[in-house]
Amino acid sequence: MTISSSLNAGVSGLTANATRLATISDNIANSSTIGYRRSVVDFSSLVLDQNSAAYAAGGVITNAFKDVGEVGSLISTGNATDLAVAGRGFLPVTDAVGAVSNPSERDLLLAPTGSFSTDESGNLRTESGLFLLGWEADSQGNIGNINRSSGVDLVPINIASAQLNAEATTAINLGINLPADLTASTGLGDPVTLPLEYFDTLGRSQTLTLNFTPNIPATGFSNEWSVELLDNSTGTPTSVGTIDLVFDESAGTAGRILSATPGTGVTYDAATGNAQINLPHGAVDVFIGRPGDTAGLTQLAAPFSPTSVTVDGAPIGNLESIDVDDQGFLQAIYDNGFVRTLFQIPVGDVPNLNGLDAQDGQAFRVSADSGDLFLWDAGRGPVGNIAGFALQESTTDIATELTDLIETQRAYSSNATLVQAVDEILQETTNLRR
Repeated sequence: MTISSSLNAGVSGLTANATRLATISDNIANSSTIGYRRSVVDFSSLVLDQNSAAYAAGGVITNAFKDVGEVGSLISTGNATDLAVAGRGFLPVTDAVGAVSNPSERDLLLAPTGSFSTDESGNLRTESGLFLLGWEADSQGNIGNINRSSGVDLVPINIASAQLNAEATTAINLGINLPADLTASTGLGDPVTLPLEYFDTLGRSQTLTLNFTPNIPATGFSNEWSVELLDNSTGTPTSVGTIDLVFDESAGTAGRILSATPGTGVTYDAATGNAQINLPHGAVDVFIGRPGDTAGLTQLAAPFSPTSVTVDGAPIGNLESIDVDDQGFLQAIYDNGFVRTLFQIPVGDVPNLNGLDAQDGQAFRVSADSGDLFLWDAGRGPVGNIAGFALQESTTDIATELTDLIETQRAYSSNATLVQAVDEILQETTNLRR
Protein backbone atom coordinates (compact mmCIF):
# COMPACT_ATOMS: atom_id res chain seq x y z
CA MET A 1 0.00 0.00 0.00
CA THR A 2 1.09 3.61 -0.54
CA ILE A 3 1.38 4.27 3.23
CA SER A 4 3.93 1.47 3.55
CA SER A 5 5.84 2.80 0.54
CA SER A 6 5.95 6.21 2.24
CA LEU A 7 7.49 4.56 5.29
CA ASN A 8 10.05 2.76 3.15
CA ALA A 9 10.90 6.00 1.34
CA GLY A 10 11.46 7.74 4.67
CA VAL A 11 13.71 4.93 5.87
CA SER A 12 15.72 5.09 2.62
CA GLY A 13 16.10 8.83 3.20
CA LEU A 14 17.46 8.17 6.70
CA THR A 15 19.88 5.61 5.30
CA ALA A 16 21.02 7.90 2.47
CA ASN A 17 21.70 10.82 4.78
CA ALA A 18 23.46 8.55 7.24
CA THR A 19 25.77 7.55 4.39
CA ARG A 20 26.37 11.18 3.52
CA LEU A 21 27.08 11.92 7.17
CA ALA A 22 29.70 9.16 7.18
CA THR A 23 31.49 10.64 4.16
CA ILE A 24 31.40 14.11 5.74
CA SER A 25 32.91 12.64 8.91
CA ASP A 26 35.67 11.00 6.84
CA ASN A 27 36.37 14.23 4.99
CA ILE A 28 36.57 16.38 8.11
CA ALA A 29 38.74 13.80 9.90
CA ASN A 30 41.16 13.82 6.94
CA SER A 31 41.16 17.55 6.27
CA SER A 32 44.88 17.63 7.17
CA THR A 33 45.81 14.27 5.66
CA ILE A 34 48.37 14.68 2.88
CA GLY A 35 47.09 13.33 -0.46
CA TYR A 36 43.56 12.58 0.79
CA ARG A 37 40.81 12.59 -1.84
CA ARG A 38 37.40 13.84 -0.72
CA SER A 39 34.55 11.31 -0.44
CA VAL A 40 31.32 12.22 -2.21
CA VAL A 41 27.79 10.76 -2.12
CA ASP A 42 25.64 10.82 -5.24
CA PHE A 43 21.88 10.74 -4.54
CA SER A 44 19.56 9.10 -7.09
CA SER A 45 15.80 8.80 -6.97
CA LEU A 46 14.28 5.31 -7.09
CA VAL A 47 11.09 5.08 -9.15
CA LEU A 48 8.84 2.02 -8.82
CA ASP A 49 6.60 0.73 -11.60
CA GLN A 50 3.14 2.13 -11.07
CA ASN A 51 0.73 -0.77 -11.75
CA SER A 52 -2.36 0.90 -10.35
CA ALA A 53 -3.82 4.30 -9.79
CA ALA A 54 -2.22 4.44 -6.35
CA TYR A 55 1.24 6.03 -6.30
CA ALA A 56 4.04 4.06 -4.59
CA ALA A 57 7.04 6.00 -3.29
CA GLY A 58 10.37 4.49 -4.37
CA GLY A 59 12.69 6.53 -2.17
CA VAL A 60 16.37 7.32 -2.72
CA ILE A 61 19.54 5.33 -3.33
CA THR A 62 23.12 6.49 -2.88
CA ASN A 63 26.49 5.85 -4.47
CA ALA A 64 29.51 6.84 -2.39
CA PHE A 65 32.87 7.35 -4.16
CA LYS A 66 36.19 9.17 -3.95
CA ASP A 67 36.54 12.25 -6.11
CA VAL A 68 39.96 11.11 -7.29
CA GLY A 69 40.03 13.51 -10.22
CA GLU A 70 40.21 16.54 -7.92
CA VAL A 71 43.85 17.50 -7.29
CA GLY A 72 45.02 19.01 -4.02
CA SER A 73 47.19 22.10 -3.76
CA LEU A 74 50.94 21.71 -3.40
CA ILE A 75 52.76 22.78 -0.26
CA SER A 76 56.53 23.23 -0.01
CA THR A 77 58.67 21.13 2.33
CA GLY A 78 62.36 20.84 3.14
CA ASN A 79 62.74 17.22 2.06
CA ALA A 80 63.93 16.42 -1.48
CA THR A 81 62.08 13.10 -1.43
CA ASP A 82 58.74 14.61 -0.52
CA LEU A 83 57.14 14.04 -3.92
CA ALA A 84 53.84 15.05 -5.49
CA VAL A 85 52.37 14.95 -8.97
CA ALA A 86 51.63 18.52 -10.02
CA GLY A 87 48.39 17.75 -11.81
CA ARG A 88 46.77 14.57 -13.03
CA GLY A 89 48.47 11.26 -12.31
CA PHE A 90 49.92 9.08 -9.57
CA LEU A 91 53.24 7.77 -8.32
CA PRO A 92 53.65 3.97 -8.53
CA VAL A 93 54.02 2.39 -5.09
CA THR A 94 53.63 -0.98 -3.43
CA ASP A 95 53.31 -2.41 0.07
CA ALA A 96 55.93 -4.22 2.16
CA VAL A 97 55.05 -7.59 0.64
CA GLY A 98 55.23 -6.22 -2.88
CA ALA A 99 58.66 -4.70 -2.22
CA VAL A 100 60.17 -8.20 -1.92
CA SER A 101 57.89 -10.00 -4.40
CA ASN A 102 58.39 -10.77 -8.07
CA PRO A 103 57.02 -7.96 -10.28
CA SER A 104 54.31 -10.23 -11.69
CA GLU A 105 53.09 -11.01 -8.15
CA ARG A 106 53.40 -7.50 -6.75
CA ASP A 107 50.38 -5.49 -5.63
CA LEU A 108 50.82 -2.32 -7.69
CA LEU A 109 49.28 0.74 -6.07
CA LEU A 110 49.05 4.40 -7.03
CA ALA A 111 49.55 7.41 -4.75
CA PRO A 112 49.23 11.11 -5.65
CA THR A 113 51.93 12.16 -3.20
CA GLY A 114 54.17 10.80 -0.46
CA SER A 115 56.77 11.80 2.09
CA PHE A 116 59.46 9.24 1.29
CA SER A 117 62.57 8.51 3.31
CA THR A 118 65.15 5.72 3.32
CA ASP A 119 64.59 2.74 5.59
CA GLU A 120 67.26 0.47 7.08
CA SER A 121 67.69 -1.29 3.73
CA GLY A 122 67.97 1.88 1.64
CA ASN A 123 64.43 1.70 0.19
CA LEU A 124 62.42 4.88 -0.25
CA ARG A 125 59.15 4.44 1.63
CA THR A 126 56.52 6.38 3.54
CA GLU A 127 55.80 5.98 7.23
CA SER A 128 52.55 4.25 6.28
CA GLY A 129 54.51 1.51 4.48
CA LEU A 130 54.25 2.49 0.80
CA PHE A 131 57.43 1.74 -1.18
CA LEU A 132 58.22 3.99 -4.15
CA LEU A 133 58.74 2.21 -7.49
CA GLY A 134 60.65 3.30 -10.59
CA TRP A 135 62.59 2.15 -13.65
CA GLU A 136 66.27 1.52 -12.98
CA ALA A 137 68.79 3.39 -15.13
CA ASP A 138 72.01 1.91 -16.51
CA SER A 139 75.48 3.35 -15.86
CA GLN A 140 74.90 5.95 -18.58
CA GLY A 141 71.57 7.07 -17.09
CA ASN A 142 69.48 5.43 -19.82
CA ILE A 143 66.23 3.59 -19.06
CA GLY A 144 66.01 1.45 -22.20
CA ASN A 145 62.92 -0.39 -23.41
CA ILE A 146 60.27 -0.75 -20.72
CA ASN A 147 56.66 -1.93 -20.48
CA ARG A 148 54.37 1.04 -19.87
CA SER A 149 51.14 -0.92 -19.57
CA SER A 150 52.09 -2.75 -16.38
CA GLY A 151 54.50 -2.60 -13.49
CA VAL A 152 56.55 -5.59 -14.65
CA ASP A 153 59.68 -3.43 -15.20
CA LEU A 154 59.25 -1.36 -12.03
CA VAL A 155 61.56 -2.01 -9.08
CA PRO A 156 61.58 -0.64 -5.52
CA ILE A 157 63.80 2.43 -5.46
CA ASN A 158 66.84 1.60 -3.34
CA ILE A 159 69.83 3.90 -2.94
CA ALA A 160 71.95 1.72 -0.65
CA SER A 161 74.21 0.65 -3.52
CA ALA A 162 74.74 4.27 -4.55
CA GLN A 163 76.43 5.42 -1.33
CA LEU A 164 79.83 5.24 -3.05
CA ASN A 165 80.34 5.79 -6.74
CA ALA A 166 83.16 5.65 -9.25
CA GLU A 167 82.85 6.03 -12.99
CA ALA A 168 85.54 4.73 -15.31
CA THR A 169 86.63 6.95 -18.18
CA THR A 170 85.14 5.93 -21.51
CA ALA A 171 85.53 9.09 -23.60
CA ILE A 172 88.13 11.83 -24.06
CA ASN A 173 87.54 14.94 -26.17
CA LEU A 174 90.57 16.77 -27.56
CA GLY A 175 90.11 20.39 -28.57
CA ILE A 176 93.74 21.36 -29.21
CA ASN A 177 95.64 23.61 -31.60
CA LEU A 178 99.06 22.33 -32.68
CA PRO A 179 101.59 25.05 -33.69
CA ALA A 180 102.05 24.92 -37.47
CA ASP A 181 105.50 26.56 -37.21
CA LEU A 182 106.88 23.50 -35.37
CA THR A 183 106.60 21.45 -38.60
CA ALA A 184 109.02 23.79 -40.43
CA SER A 185 112.30 22.47 -41.83
CA THR A 186 114.08 24.66 -39.30
CA GLY A 187 112.23 23.06 -36.38
CA LEU A 188 113.92 20.94 -33.72
CA GLY A 189 111.36 18.14 -33.78
CA ASP A 190 110.82 18.21 -30.02
CA PRO A 191 107.47 16.72 -28.95
CA VAL A 192 104.70 18.70 -27.30
CA THR A 193 103.41 16.81 -24.28
CA LEU A 194 99.92 16.83 -22.75
CA PRO A 195 99.24 14.75 -19.61
CA LEU A 196 95.56 13.84 -18.99
CA GLU A 197 93.99 12.49 -15.82
CA TYR A 198 91.56 9.60 -16.28
CA PHE A 199 89.81 7.16 -13.92
CA ASP A 200 89.80 3.38 -13.86
CA THR A 201 86.92 1.13 -12.78
CA LEU A 202 87.86 1.47 -9.09
CA GLY A 203 87.85 5.26 -9.23
CA ARG A 204 91.63 5.54 -9.06
CA SER A 205 93.24 8.51 -10.79
CA GLN A 206 95.59 7.53 -13.62
CA THR A 207 97.57 9.50 -16.20
CA LEU A 208 97.49 9.24 -19.98
CA THR A 209 100.27 11.22 -21.68
CA LEU A 210 99.93 12.39 -25.28
CA ASN A 211 103.17 13.18 -27.14
CA PHE A 212 102.67 15.27 -30.30
CA THR A 213 105.87 15.05 -32.36
CA PRO A 214 106.17 17.22 -35.49
CA ASN A 215 107.66 15.65 -38.61
CA ILE A 216 110.56 17.81 -39.89
CA PRO A 217 110.88 18.03 -43.68
CA ALA A 218 113.98 18.91 -45.70
CA THR A 219 112.37 22.14 -46.83
CA GLY A 220 109.18 24.09 -46.13
CA PHE A 221 106.49 22.79 -43.78
CA SER A 222 105.36 19.17 -43.46
CA ASN A 223 102.08 19.85 -41.61
CA GLU A 224 102.48 16.33 -40.27
CA TRP A 225 102.46 15.04 -36.69
CA SER A 226 102.97 11.69 -35.01
CA VAL A 227 100.94 11.20 -31.85
CA GLU A 228 101.87 8.60 -29.27
CA LEU A 229 99.65 7.77 -26.28
CA LEU A 230 101.40 6.56 -23.11
CA ASP A 231 99.60 5.00 -20.14
CA ASN A 232 101.21 5.46 -16.71
CA SER A 233 98.87 3.22 -14.63
CA THR A 234 101.63 0.67 -13.96
CA GLY A 235 104.16 3.29 -12.88
CA THR A 236 106.08 2.93 -16.14
CA PRO A 237 104.94 4.83 -19.26
CA THR A 238 103.64 2.22 -21.71
CA SER A 239 102.63 2.98 -25.27
CA VAL A 240 99.01 2.10 -25.98
CA GLY A 241 98.92 3.33 -29.57
CA THR A 242 100.04 5.81 -32.20
CA ILE A 243 98.34 7.80 -34.92
CA ASP A 244 99.80 9.91 -37.74
CA LEU A 245 98.08 13.18 -38.64
CA VAL A 246 98.30 15.32 -41.76
CA PHE A 247 96.76 18.80 -41.72
CA ASP A 248 95.40 20.69 -44.69
CA GLU A 249 96.81 24.05 -45.80
CA SER A 250 94.36 24.68 -48.65
CA ALA A 251 92.30 27.85 -48.73
CA GLY A 252 89.01 27.42 -46.91
CA THR A 253 90.05 24.26 -45.03
CA ALA A 254 93.48 25.32 -43.76
CA GLY A 255 94.41 24.00 -40.34
CA ARG A 256 91.95 21.10 -40.39
CA ILE A 257 92.71 17.40 -40.41
CA LEU A 258 93.39 16.15 -43.91
CA SER A 259 93.98 12.52 -42.95
CA ALA A 260 94.52 10.38 -39.86
CA THR A 261 96.36 7.08 -40.11
CA PRO A 262 96.12 4.88 -37.00
CA GLY A 263 99.08 2.76 -35.90
CA THR A 264 99.30 -0.25 -33.63
CA GLY A 265 96.74 -0.21 -30.80
CA VAL A 266 94.50 2.46 -32.35
CA THR A 267 91.45 2.37 -34.61
CA TYR A 268 90.05 5.50 -36.22
CA ASP A 269 86.57 6.20 -37.53
CA ALA A 270 86.60 9.16 -39.91
CA ALA A 271 82.78 9.41 -39.75
CA THR A 272 82.74 10.09 -36.00
CA GLY A 273 86.23 11.50 -35.54
CA ASN A 274 86.93 9.03 -32.73
CA ALA A 275 90.20 7.18 -32.29
CA GLN A 276 89.69 4.19 -30.00
CA ILE A 277 92.45 2.97 -27.67
CA ASN A 278 92.55 0.20 -25.08
CA LEU A 279 93.50 1.16 -21.53
CA PRO A 280 93.85 -1.44 -18.73
CA HIS A 281 90.22 -0.90 -17.65
CA GLY A 282 88.75 -1.11 -21.18
CA ALA A 283 88.22 0.70 -24.48
CA VAL A 284 88.24 4.51 -24.53
CA ASP A 285 87.10 6.76 -27.39
CA VAL A 286 89.42 9.72 -28.03
CA PHE A 287 87.79 12.38 -30.19
CA ILE A 288 90.42 14.00 -32.42
CA GLY A 289 88.06 15.30 -35.12
CA ARG A 290 86.79 14.45 -38.59
CA PRO A 291 88.71 15.33 -41.76
CA GLY A 292 87.79 18.85 -42.86
CA ASP A 293 86.04 19.63 -39.56
CA THR A 294 86.94 22.50 -37.23
CA ALA A 295 86.19 20.46 -34.09
CA GLY A 296 88.95 18.45 -32.42
CA LEU A 297 92.61 18.90 -33.38
CA THR A 298 93.66 21.82 -35.55
CA GLN A 299 97.01 23.13 -36.75
CA LEU A 300 97.39 26.90 -37.06
CA ALA A 301 100.27 29.33 -36.63
CA ALA A 302 99.45 29.84 -32.96
CA PRO A 303 100.86 28.48 -29.69
CA PHE A 304 100.02 25.01 -28.41
CA SER A 305 96.51 25.52 -27.01
CA PRO A 306 94.53 22.75 -25.24
CA THR A 307 91.45 24.96 -25.10
CA SER A 308 88.74 22.31 -24.88
CA VAL A 309 89.95 19.04 -23.39
CA THR A 310 87.43 16.99 -21.45
CA VAL A 311 87.60 13.54 -19.84
CA ASP A 312 84.52 11.74 -18.52
CA GLY A 313 84.44 9.45 -15.49
CA ALA A 314 84.81 10.31 -11.83
CA PRO A 315 86.86 9.29 -8.79
CA ILE A 316 85.33 7.71 -5.69
CA GLY A 317 82.66 9.97 -4.26
CA ASN A 318 80.38 9.79 -1.22
CA LEU A 319 76.66 10.25 -1.69
CA GLU A 320 75.79 13.74 -0.54
CA SER A 321 72.14 14.04 -1.51
CA ILE A 322 69.50 12.81 -3.91
CA ASP A 323 67.24 14.90 -6.06
CA VAL A 324 64.18 14.26 -8.23
CA ASP A 325 63.67 16.56 -11.20
CA ASP A 326 60.32 17.48 -12.75
CA GLN A 327 60.66 14.67 -15.31
CA GLY A 328 60.92 12.08 -12.56
CA PHE A 329 64.63 11.31 -12.84
CA LEU A 330 66.09 10.47 -9.44
CA GLN A 331 69.70 11.59 -9.35
CA ALA A 332 72.47 10.93 -6.83
CA ILE A 333 74.74 13.89 -6.13
CA TYR A 334 78.23 13.08 -4.80
CA ASP A 335 80.72 15.19 -2.89
CA ASN A 336 83.15 15.06 -5.81
CA GLY A 337 80.64 16.96 -7.95
CA PHE A 338 79.54 13.93 -9.94
CA VAL A 339 75.81 13.48 -10.66
CA ARG A 340 74.41 10.08 -11.61
CA THR A 341 70.88 9.18 -12.69
CA LEU A 342 69.70 6.13 -10.73
CA PHE A 343 65.98 5.77 -11.53
CA GLN A 344 63.14 7.29 -13.47
CA ILE A 345 59.82 7.58 -11.63
CA PRO A 346 56.89 7.36 -14.07
CA VAL A 347 53.43 8.85 -13.56
CA GLY A 348 50.50 6.44 -13.79
CA ASP A 349 47.13 7.32 -15.30
CA VAL A 350 43.83 5.55 -16.04
CA PRO A 351 40.85 6.62 -18.18
CA ASN A 352 38.38 6.82 -15.26
CA LEU A 353 40.07 8.19 -12.16
CA ASN A 354 36.95 7.89 -10.01
CA GLY A 355 36.82 4.18 -10.85
CA LEU A 356 40.00 3.50 -8.86
CA ASP A 357 39.57 1.47 -5.67
CA ALA A 358 40.64 3.44 -2.59
CA GLN A 359 43.09 1.73 -0.24
CA ASP A 360 44.69 2.62 3.09
CA GLY A 361 47.40 5.28 3.14
CA GLN A 362 45.88 7.48 0.39
CA ALA A 363 46.68 4.81 -2.21
CA PHE A 364 44.51 3.49 -5.02
CA ARG A 365 44.28 0.26 -6.98
CA VAL A 366 43.39 -0.19 -10.64
CA SER A 367 39.96 -1.77 -11.14
CA ALA A 368 37.67 -2.83 -13.95
CA ASP A 369 35.84 0.50 -13.63
CA SER A 370 39.01 2.58 -13.81
CA GLY A 371 40.31 1.15 -17.07
CA ASP A 372 43.84 0.02 -17.88
CA LEU A 373 46.94 1.62 -16.39
CA PHE A 374 49.49 3.48 -18.53
CA LEU A 375 52.80 4.72 -17.19
CA TRP A 376 53.79 8.09 -18.69
CA ASP A 377 56.98 10.08 -18.46
CA ALA A 378 56.28 12.92 -16.05
CA GLY A 379 54.97 16.00 -17.83
CA ARG A 380 54.02 14.09 -20.98
CA GLY A 381 50.54 13.35 -22.32
CA PRO A 382 47.76 14.09 -19.81
CA VAL A 383 49.88 13.78 -16.64
CA GLY A 384 51.64 16.46 -14.64
CA ASN A 385 55.26 16.90 -13.67
CA ILE A 386 56.73 15.45 -10.50
CA ALA A 387 57.47 18.07 -7.86
CA GLY A 388 60.19 17.45 -5.30
CA PHE A 389 60.25 19.27 -1.96
CA ALA A 390 56.44 19.27 -2.16
CA LEU A 391 53.36 17.40 -0.98
CA GLN A 392 49.71 17.49 -2.05
CA GLU A 393 47.21 18.76 0.46
CA SER A 394 43.88 17.10 1.21
CA THR A 395 41.07 18.10 -1.15
CA THR A 396 38.73 18.57 1.82
CA ASP A 397 37.34 22.09 2.26
CA ILE A 398 36.16 22.51 5.85
CA ALA A 399 33.67 25.26 5.03
CA THR A 400 32.03 23.09 2.36
CA GLU A 401 31.89 20.07 4.66
CA LEU A 402 30.31 22.03 7.53
CA THR A 403 27.73 23.43 5.13
CA ASP A 404 26.98 19.93 3.88
CA LEU A 405 26.76 18.78 7.51
CA ILE A 406 24.00 21.32 8.23
CA GLU A 407 22.11 20.26 5.09
CA THR A 408 22.46 16.58 6.00
CA GLN A 409 21.29 17.19 9.54
CA ARG A 410 18.19 19.00 8.29
CA ALA A 411 17.46 16.32 5.69
CA TYR A 412 17.87 13.53 8.25
CA SER A 413 15.57 15.34 10.65
CA SER A 414 12.97 15.80 7.89
CA ASN A 415 13.05 12.10 6.99
CA ALA A 416 12.76 11.19 10.66
CA THR A 417 9.70 13.45 10.87
CA LEU A 418 8.25 11.69 7.80
CA VAL A 419 8.73 8.26 9.43
CA GLN A 420 7.09 9.58 12.60
CA ALA A 421 4.13 10.98 10.60
CA VAL A 422 3.62 7.66 8.74
CA ASP A 423 3.72 5.84 12.07
CA GLU A 424 1.00 8.10 13.42
CA ILE A 425 -1.13 7.55 10.29
CA LEU A 426 -0.75 3.78 10.61
CA GLN A 427 -1.75 4.09 14.25
CA GLU A 428 -4.87 5.98 13.20
CA THR A 429 -5.65 3.21 10.69
CA THR A 430 -5.28 0.62 13.43
CA ASN A 431 -7.65 2.63 15.65
CA LEU A 432 -10.45 2.36 13.08
CA ARG A 433 -11.44 -0.99 14.61
CA ARG A 434 -12.44 0.63 17.88
